[in-house]
Amino acid sequence: MGNLVAVAYDDLATAQSVMLTLNELSTERAITMEDAVIVEHRADGKLKLHQSVKPAAAGAAGGALWGGLIGLLFLAPFLGMAIGAASGGAAGALTDVGVDDKFMKQLGQQLAPGAAAVFVLVRESTPDKVLPRISQYGGHVMHSSLSDEAEARLRESIGETKVSA
Repeated sequence: MGNLVAVAYDDLATAQSVMLTLNELSTERAITMEDAVIVEHRADGKLKLHQSVKPAAAGAAGGALWGGLIGLLFLAPFLGMAIGAASGGAAGALTDVGVDDKFMKQLGQQLAPGAAAVFVLVRESTPDKVLPRISQYGGHVMHSSLSDEAEARLRESIGETKVSA
């Protein structure tokens, strides 16, 4: 089970920079994320979720692989890949893994128009490597399932001085 952290930023560009940094940290094995999403509160009042993981694409790739292997058994690998990709993509599109979209949208309503928040479901991390890299972006912790000590350390690292209710 991972920890959920949601940090709000003044604009989408900052949230995208944070996400890019988190992806770099993931490549460096400093953090393992189960899910990462940017919630944008657009100027027109609508919310947009920018998913980092596309379940339909992952399902299609997995389905194509398995379909191709099964197709080899019946001497029709391309037909098997096509059927596997279609069924895997459909299954992936119906699967919602990670942070609940409804929950993200509820919290996203609290953002000012033009602002964005990064939601990260963290499986493992090395805070000594992660916090210095994301601290430059500032932000405001909207939600956290971290321990009180870990949340206080996060708030301190991003320069948040007061704790909101």
